[in-house]
Amino acid sequence: MANTVPWRPRAGDIPNQPGVYRFTDDKKRVLYVGKAKNLRARLSNYFAPLTTLHERTRRMVLTATNVEWTIVGNDFEALQLEYTWIKEFDPPFNVQYKDDKSYPYLAITMGDPVPRVLVTRNRNLPNARYFGPYSRAWAIRDTVDVMLKAFPMRSCSTSVYKRAQQTGRPCLLGDIGKCAAPCVGRVTLEEHKSIALDFASFMGGNDSRMLNSIKAKMAESAATQEYEAAARYRDQIGAMETALAKNQIVLSEDVDADFFGIAHDELAAAVQQFIVRGGRIRGVRGWVVDKELDVELGGLVESVLQNAYDDTVPPRDVLVPALPEDGTALEEWLAQRRGPGARVRLRVAQRGEKASLAQTVETNAQNALMLYKSKRSGDFVARSQALADIQEALGMTEAPLRMECFDVSHLSGTNVVASMVVFEDGLPKKQHYRRFNIPETTDDTDSIYQVLTRRLAYLAAGNAVPTAAEAQATSPDKILSAGEPDGDAAASAKLATDVVVPSPKFAYPPQLLIVDGGQPQVSAAQRALEESGVSGIQLAGIAKRLEEIWLPDSDYPVILPRNSDALFLIQRIRDEAHRSAITHQRQRRSKDISSILSTVPGLGPSRIKALLQHFGSVARLKAATPEQITEVPGVGEATAAAIIEKLGQR
Repeated sequence: MANTVPWRPRAGDIPNQPGVYRFTDDKKRVLYVGKAKNLRARLSNYFAPLTTLHERTRRMVLTATNVEWTIVGNDFEALQLEYTWIKEFDPPFNVQYKDDKSYPYLAITMGDPVPRVLVTRNRNLPNARYFGPYSRAWAIRDTVDVMLKAFPMRSCSTSVYKRAQQTGRPCLLGDIGKCAAPCVGRVTLEEHKSIALDFASFMGGNDSRMLNSIKAKMAESAATQEYEAAARYRDQIGAMETALAKNQIVLSEDVDADFFGIAHDELAAAVQQFIVRGGRIRGVRGWVVDKELDVELGGLVESVLQNAYDDTVPPRDVLVPALPEDGTALEEWLAQRRGPGARVRLRVAQRGEKASLAQTVETNAQNALMLYKSKRSGDFVARSQALADIQEALGMTEAPLRMECFDVSHLSGTNVVASMVVFEDGLPKKQHYRRFNIPETTDDTDSIYQVLTRRLAYLAAGNAVPTAAEAQATSPDKILSAGEPDGDAAASAKLATDVVVPSPKFAYPPQLLIVDGGQPQVSAAQRALEESGVSGIQLAGIAKRLEEIWLPDSDYPVILPRNSDALFLIQRIRDEAHRSAITHQRQRRSKDISSILSTVPGLGPSRIKALLQHFGSVARLKAATPEQITEVPGVGEATAAAIIEKLGQR
């Protein structure tokens, strides 16, 4: 592999001014669009030695055959041109968005002679005011049904409206008071449009002002003994309050803002947008983003906002999880979309009720990403294709119907543990998971070697299940020779006392054995595999930084397509192994500190539990003063002093 791409432009030819650049291939297809404050400085990053580039960036520059750039006057112009080109060329290496057209909106067609309210997914109605989007169509339809009692405007189709005009009889909605019936002249077109404006104003966040105004009218009508009018105002107030009850008050009434939460990993990101108007959540929107290049959170925020406000008007405040590098230019772009003379503030919620809501949005985004992964992994066709792609990419003779993945976890070199997770037919087989304790080790590679030596011992004799004596001879230290089932803490403590003889299922050989790591970890696993004498197992390692697959005795990694189901499956089994190892390591630390505290006179299981719950972590307990420890119920000064002394000896 050459050190750099052969078509690299001369550095002196690249201007050091702000601008936008495009990478293209030999067919003139635009692969990637980016912007820069200094084109020369930014583009030089792409033409660094290939070994220093992120794998997906390296793949992009190797696919490209040319780069073009356009100089602009400032950062804001660069942002505008980048946005225009991304929309025009849809470059495959830029952030890709899933279709989110399933979200319904409430629209009021203010441009029509007789405005109409409707629930629609069409964002191109002329001169219409939109509210939402909403996560459930039935929810907004219920809201409209209630609101028509307070603002009886037209909601019927054009054909129904014309039929009523021709017959001189209103439809059912006109008879039951949910339409002012402009079709038969009960109200003038101007009066009906005024009702539509009030409806739009209420949905836009002016609910409290309008509610107070109608309450005043009701009181005035009652004072002048106009009881029928007062009753109508009363019913209108009841309908408005019912509609408001559907939207929980989360912030002060003067808050108009959009809250964005983003949960992402190396391959994808889930975005959640909460639309808050008048202190209430008026709409929720979510979509999934495919990440082609390695994009930091700030850069992802910039792309998300450009997509979110492609066809909507932003509010005064936009709260995001992280500020992009060109935050000022992005604020200017958002303000331009808001209107002449408008301002938009882009910020991160730090404290108070807004920070609390931002955390809620973030939690929703994390759940959406987890759901997206679960749905994708649960698809039988996708799983079958993933297994076939893995077989082809790794040169295997058969598809890896059983895969085992190993990961090592430790705390600053102590409490070293490992995990083994099993996937069969692309799905986790949790009853086959195992955990290992490693008492003495030098580093991660030695830990991998020890764990695989133990695991492969059960396959060494023709896949026969060993006896207890054979297992003990294989692992004389008696520490989880067969591995500890990935179960609850009580079962783990019981099994940790002696050698465990596995069930016959533990002896099933995998077609693919994966370790978390790169070449060093794969080499250690290969040594264990060769010493065991077991054959017919493909070995691979996945390096987290670049998501690349390493095979034994290979100088270059296997690069799976960035958004392929094969890479997604391997990443998922790696993440599951990491989760299992981390969980076991934390359980061991908890048991370790509990056993130390149990030697302190006066501390029983309930008080130890209270101590750990009060301080939240062992580190905080160690750093606590005697006065802070005595705040725990049942712990006196003498016991607190004994705790500090015991932890200090550890």
